[in-house]
Amino acid sequence: MTVSLARDPRGAAAASYDLLVVGGGFYGAMLTLEAARRGLSVLLVERDDFGGATSWNSLRIVHGGLRYLQSLDLSRYRESVAERRWFLQHFPDLVEPLPCLMPLYDPPRGGWLRRPAAFRLAFALDEALSRRDEGRIVDAAEAARLFPAVDQAGLLGGALWYDAVMPDSHRVLVEVLRWAHRCGARTLNYTEAVGLRMGAGRVTGLQAVDRESGESLELCGRVVVNCAGPWSRELAGRFDKDLPELFRPLLAFNILLDREPPAPVAVAVAARGKKAQTWFLLPWKGRVLAGTSYTASGGSGPGAPPDEASVEDFLAALNAAVPGWDVRASEILRVCHGWLPAEADGSVVPAERPVIHDHGSHGGPQGLFSVSGVKLTTARAVAETTLGRLFEHLPAPGWIGRPEADPPLALDDFLNLAARDRDAARDHMRGIVERQSVVHLEDLLLRRTDWGIYPEGAVAARLCTSLGWSAGRARPEKRAAGRGSR
Repeated sequence: MTVSLARDPRGAAAASYDLLVVGGGFYGAMLTLEAARRGLSVLLVERDDFGGATSWNSLRIVHGGLRYLQSLDLSRYRESVAERRWFLQHFPDLVEPLPCLMPLYDPPRGGWLRRPAAFRLAFALDEALSRRDEGRIVDAAEAARLFPAVDQAGLLGGALWYDAVMPDSHRVLVEVLRWAHRCGARTLNYTEAVGLRMGAGRVTGLQAVDRESGESLELCGRVVVNCAGPWSRELAGRFDKDLPELFRPLLAFNILLDREPPAPVAVAVAARGKKAQTWFLLPWKGRVLAGTSYTASGGSGPGAPPDEASVEDFLAALNAAVPGWDVRASEILRVCHGWLPAEADGSVVPAERPVIHDHGSHGGPQGLFSVSGVKLTTARAVAETTLGRLFEHLPAPGWIGRPEADPPLALDDFLNLAARDRDAARDHMRGIVERQSVVHLEDLLLRRTDWGIYPEGAVAARLCTSLGWSAGRARPEKRAAGRGSR
């Protein structure tokens, strides 16, 4: 059975819901899925496109919790292990094991936890607690074989372990939403929540605007959850009051480099020094995705990119961690930036714990909640915790499984199809547009396919032609699709 995300604002407004979710990133999507799997009626609304902000710009790694074992944070370790297993089990076609190598040095780089003894202890605990034997210490020769560009000054060996990666995180998010639709949920992108509907001091729904048509929508629901990510604090202020603890902005960014990966595995590297930051170099579609750098917001609003100085500092740190690599600004294909909650105002350290705020228990509207998450890995676990606070006697997830994935079409295959049969290419593209709620060219290039990592000019023109768009519409669409590339 084909599961469609086709937009139907009027149809969605005609129904009433147990739960209205505001925000279409991973946290909102997972909350929608877990609610729908439990038989709740749920509608998600997203002001822009699904997964268009921080969710798209992540490093795409699903962490297995090894870092928490090193600090003996067992609760976070168990949560990460369970969520990594969930992703691998339910999305085996989109999430895959990721071997990771961290070179180890004397003296250690990044502190004492980077010593071989600390990793041996962590690997032993990991094997005992999760019954997996995946981590090991390799000698210097093996580390250099896996990572030929490794800095060999003081090299003792390396720690080799497995996390997981979702190379096409945008497709995972769309498949989460399709699964939610199969369970009875509805979703609307380009629909902005502008106010609460209230009755007797309690939430009765949302006032929203369809940003494509300009039409006002009255959405009925008995609980509203604000999962707006970087905009969650702003939305909380609009619906109730400002909550600084909900989101203190921190700008995080990764860079996509136009060069071959330095290793067939992901590598975690650091410059010399006890306090040096660790950087991940992730092989991604024949290129390198490097991250993550953090910088204070400096008063910029969510959505603002890092300045040139921050990007240059990032490149300098990478070159210090991998001497001789000599990566240059001209090799940057795209700066992938998003906003995360910081642990304190002005801090460059991400918050460690999610926030689930019940506005009604703090003098605000009954039935309004705000959620601010910290990691893609644990979005589903936070959704389960949130639902447990929202509804008494919450049922277990139902039997309805994930639908068969909507298969992607490689860029070369589409261009070849268009060259052979223009009508067939147009029909295929329009099918994707209708089934996956594509509104703008940027949605298609960056969040339904991976075509946006290529130079967009010629591809964008062909797509606009395939969709039958006029020159007047095509020009701004192509301009918007190029944002973020260098």
